[in-house]
Amino acid sequence: MATRAQAATEAAVALDGRVRRGERSRQSIVAALLELVGEGILQPTAQQVAERAGVGIRTVFRHFSETESLYAAMDGRLQAEVRPSLTTLRRTGSLAERIKRLVRQRATLFERIAPYKRSATLQRWRSRFLEQRHEAMQAELRADLRRWLPELKGTPDAIGEAIDLLTSFETWDRLRGDQRLGPKAAMTVVERTLDTLLRTPCRRPGRPR
Repeated sequence: MATRAQAATEAAVALDGRVRRGERSRQSIVAALLELVGEGILQPTAQQVAERAGVGIRTVFRHFSETESLYAAMDGRLQAEVRPSLTTLRRTGSLAERIKRLVRQRATLFERIAPYKRSATLQRWRSRFLEQRHEAMQAELRADLRRWLPELKGTPDAIGEAIDLLTSFETWDRLRGDQRLGPKAAMTVVERTLDTLLRTPCRRPGRPR
């Protein structure tokens, strides 16, 4: 007959096994979601996720009840992959050199995250996490823009806002999607417009002559 200590140990082992299986299932679901969205399926069904993850649909529904934590897990994996691309390029050199490297950095980042951004946009209205993550990304990219282009300190607010828009994901997605430009052509549009905005003297409104 098992002692109380043995019974407690067996119960603990069984519980640990269930926890580990649950975590493996969860990680499989997160990986499946990342794969499906990355393939352009912006709102995968539970059945699609279950088939890709190799788990039962009930397991998916159980984890789908915690959508905020799933979004956070997906975001964590994606962040770990793309964040190095925001820090590896030198932010020094001539204005032309910095513009080229900035645009190349943004293009690489936006190409990688495009399907996930589109998916998040579809679901942001019902997710506090996705809304907060969107706001945080805008603030981060805006701050990074000023590290790349200290010249922005001397430009009118309207020019600064135009440059922020020009270098945003939304502009890149429009160029690549609606306007059907390839990556190189889209980069050229952004580079040339950015150079023009930064080099063109801007006169503040004054009295008409």
